[in-house]
Amino acid sequence: MAKQSMIQREKKREKLVLKYSEKRQLLLLEFKKADNFSDQMEIHKKIEKLPRNSAGVRLRNRCWQTGRSRGVYRDFGLCRHMIRDMAHNCLLPGVRKASW
Repeated sequence: MAKQSMIQREKKREKLVLKYSEKRQLLLLEFKKADNFSDQMEIHKKIEKLPRNSAGVRLRNRCWQTGRSRGVYRDFGLCRHMIRDMAHNCLLPGVRKASW
């Protein structure tokens, strides 16, 4: 199980991304449309003033059950350990152990 501080930090990042996503998108669109370099630098400084954790790149997929950040399957939102345990207990529909 992941540390509670890491899970809470990730939740805080998700809130910040939602809060600043529209503003960030508008600034990035302006940045792409800017013709000269000086305008681009001004817009870039505005983007830099936004909180770092409001960037979507800083988000990390986490297992919803354990909070583990590695080996997370998007289809289930679970880490590989939980998928294995739940599949063995027949808790995941359509998943069964491969044998050949």
